[in-house]
Amino acid sequence: MDLRGKPISFGGPVNIITLASTDPDFMWAVGSDRVAYVNKKNGKWEEVARFEALEDASGGTLPSIAGESFKKFGESSAVGMDVDEMDQFLTDLLGPQYGDRFGNGFYSVVDNVNVLYTHFGANLYGFALADPDDPSSGITARYVLEDVITAIEGPDIPPGTRLFGLSMTYDGHLIVTFSNGIAVIDRDLDESSVIFYRFADYEYVSNSIAVDEEGGLYIASATVIPPMSGIMRRLIWTGSEISDKGEDGAWQCGYEASSVLPPMIKVGYGTGSTPTLMGFGDDEDRLVIITDGAEQMNLLAFWRDEIPSGGERIAGQIPVTCGFEELPEWIQSEQSVVVSGYGAFVVNNLPETVDPDLPGKNKVLQVSLMGPAYPTSYGVERFEWDPENDRWSSVWARPDVSSTSMVPVHSQSAGMALVNGYTPKNGWEITGLDWNTGDTVHQTIFGDINFGNGAYAILQYLKGDELLFNTFSGPIRVHYDTGGSGGCAAGFSPLAALLFVPLFFMKR
Repeated sequence: MDLRGKPISFGGPVNIITLASTDPDFMWAVGSDRVAYVNKKNGKWEEVARFEALEDASGGTLPSIAGESFKKFGESSAVGMDVDEMDQFLTDLLGPQYGDRFGNGFYSVVDNVNVLYTHFGANLYGFALADPDDPSSGITARYVLEDVITAIEGPDIPPGTRLFGLSMTYDGHLIVTFSNGIAVIDRDLDESSVIFYRFADYEYVSNSIAVDEEGGLYIASATVIPPMSGIMRRLIWTGSEISDKGEDGAWQCGYEASSVLPPMIKVGYGTGSTPTLMGFGDDEDRLVIITDGAEQMNLLAFWRDEIPSGGERIAGQIPVTCGFEELPEWIQSEQSVVVSGYGAFVVNNLPETVDPDLPGKNKVLQVSLMGPAYPTSYGVERFEWDPENDRWSSVWARPDVSSTSMVPVHSQSAGMALVNGYTPKNGWEITGLDWNTGDTVHQTIFGDINFGNGAYAILQYLKGDELLFNTFSGPIRVHYDTGGSGGCAAGFSPLAALLFVPLFFMKR
C-alpha cells in the first residue's frame, strides 16, 4: 500500500489517536503540535479547522510546522541514515528544538458536549468549536489552565514533574494524572474545584490511568531512588475526595521494577503500561493488568476488589518470553496490555541489540531510526487467564513479529491482534495475528517510507474497510481495495471484518 497521496491531516511528530466527536461526521485529530477537526463523512478526510496549540502554549518558541515539511519526512526513508544524518534532517524540517515537541498532546479526552481536553507545554486546554453549527468557523480554547502543574500543586513540586494522563470519572469530572500524583477537577478547569492526591517525592508515574464505574482509579508508579520498586494503586473517587482508605475500597501493592533505565523507546523504571481492566460481569474475576518493570518483564494481574480467601493482591504473574530460545537482555513494553475477555496480548518494544549511538537521544530521533536504520524490536505473546485456577498460561508467542512503538489493538469481530512494526523484508507494515493461534492472517505492507512509521500512536479502524493510520506525519485515511486494484493489497478479505468505533480516550 502506497500511503503517498492519501488524505492526511498533517501534524506531529507524534499523533497518538484521532478521537470521536459528538457529530459522527467529524473526528478530532490531536498531535504533538496541533488540534484539528476533520470531516470524515462519505469517505472524506478533510481538515476543516485547526488550532496551533503548541505554538500558543510555547509563546511562539515552538512555531507551527508547514504541512510540506511533514509530507517531505513521510515520503522519505530512514534506510541507511545514522543518528547525525537523521538529527540534521529533523532539525531542517521541524526546527532545532524538535525533541521538545515530544510529549505534548499525548493524552486527551472528548466529553459529551464535544469539548476536547488535552495538554500542550505547561497548559491544560479545553478546546471547542467556535460555532458548533459551522465547524469551519474554527477551534477556540474554551478553557485554559495555564501552568497546570503549579496551578494544581502549588510551587513546591519535585524536579521533572510532568503531566502524564487525562481521563474522566463516571460522574463527569476530569482526571489529571501527574508524575507525582493525581487530581480531579471540574470540566470548566476551575482551580477552586481541584482535589489533589500527592505521591511520595521519590515516586514517578509515566503512564495514564484506568477508571472503573465505582470510582476506582488505577495508577502505577515506580521509585526513582534505590532500591527501585513499583507501586500499583487503586484510589477511590468518592464524588468529593480521592480516598486511599481500605474501607472505601482503596489499596496499594508493590511490583518489580528495574534499577536500570531501558536504553530507548520505553520511559521510566517501572511499568510501561497504563493499567488495563479485565473482567466485568458479576461472576467474573475482576482484575487490573500491567507488565512490570523487570528487564525481562512479567505479566501481572491484581485483584481489583476483595482478595479471595487465602490469596494475595497479586492474583497471578507469568514471565513474558515472546518465544525467544535465548532471552535477550531486555523484554519490555511501552504499551498497554491488550485485553479481550480473559485474553491478554503484549508486545516487546526493545531491540535485541541497541547501537551505542541511540541511548540518551531524544525519543523523536530514536523512533525515527529504529527499524529502517538500526535493529528493530521483535516479540509478541498472547496469554489467557484461567478463572478456575487463578493463573496465567501462555497461549502462543511469536519471536519473529516486530512491534516498534505503536499501541496494538484487538479486533473482536475479526479475532485478531494487530501491530505496527518494521522488518527488512517488508519495511513498515501492519500485521494481524489470529487471536487463538498466533498465525499471521493479515498484512498491510507500506515499505520503507516514513509514512509507515506509527511513532507511539495507536492503530485505528473505521467502518467500511477503512484504515485510519496515525503516522509520524499525521493521521491518514485509507480505503482497502480488496479487489486488488488501486495500489492496495490485503492479506485476507473482506477487511470489513475489521470494525472499530472511533475512541473517545487514549490509553497507553
